Amino acid sequence: MKYTQLGRTGLKVSRITLGTMNFGPLTNEPDSHSLMDTALDAGVNYFDTANVYGRDSGKGRTEEIIGTWFTQGGERRDKVVLATKVYGNMGPQGEEVWPNHDRLSALSIRRAVEASLRRLQTDYIDIYQFHHIDRNTPFEEIWQAVDVLVQQGKILYAGSSNFPGYKIAQANETAARRGSFGLVSEQCLYNLAERRAEEEVIPASQEYGLGVIPWSPLHGGLLGGVLKKQSAEGTRRAGGRAAAELAKPEVRAQVQAYEDLLDKHGLEPGEVALAWLLTRPGVTGPIVGPRTAGQLDSALRAVELDLPRELLDSLDEIFPGPGPSPESFAW
Repeated sequence: MKYTQLGRTGLKVSRITLGTMNFGPLTNEPDSHSLMDTALDAGVNYFDTANVYGRDSGKGRTEEIIGTWFTQGGERRDKVVLATKVYGNMGPQGEEVWPNHDRLSALSIRRAVEASLRRLQTDYIDIYQFHHIDRNTPFEEIWQAVDVLVQQGKILYAGSSNFPGYKIAQANETAARRGSFGLVSEQCLYNLAERRAEEEVIPASQEYGLGVIPWSPLHGGLLGGVLKKQSAEGTRRAGGRAAAELAKPEVRAQVQAYEDLLDKHGLEPGEVALAWLLTRPGVTGPIVGPRTAGQLDSALRAVELDLPRELLDSLDEIFPGPGPSPESFAW
């Protein structure tokens, strides 16, 4: 496994982040434990989750599965850089939110971190991430709450997820005025087929020393060889984001060109999509959410994949990015 610093911190993390969103709703507890063992054995030390993960199996269920894995010992907790998130409503699906039980008020943050610590069966969280911006809570209040948690030893760093560039700047400028450390990471939607983050989010992250952690690196399966799989399996149809995108003729043509290019090079589409992200400026490592050991093995191979310049140029031709900011939209 290869490692890098997380943004401007001294923290060393693997270039692949283990995403756990499937643990509980799609992957049962024993299989989830097995995947975490396999990942740790392979050197993956960065695990990502969120308090709301669990969906049909119950919000918080994913954190509980990670917590029972930690209790098995073997220095599991000491070896893992653990990231979880706060923002969402933790009440039952469809229920109205009771005041102050979601978002980023100081009271909500305090309640949420204590609940996550109980479910995770640990006494600290390495990176506590804001799952979304809260338009109603000033950053002065958010940092006051974070600083107290850092002083108490309950969290070590703060990160963001789904923040626009201007909010990253606002958050860290406010932190600087307070003498707080500020955000150290940003999780954003970023992949070959979705490169809008290159306009503002990634430049802002680089400017303020945040490590970029792309989520949905295969764009909902679109970049994982979906057309090839459809052809091999006959009646199988893509689902979710991939289905919606493939319904657009121009996107389907792009994906076909992408798969044809990689077929000529003898490369697997999903592995190339991950390896491409690892070549991008500012990227620490993409989040992969394997449901099987085979999917995890594929992600691990991507870390060792060296993409030649010629192939990178061809990928840019198929999936052109917006170009440098602000020239891409101003000139």
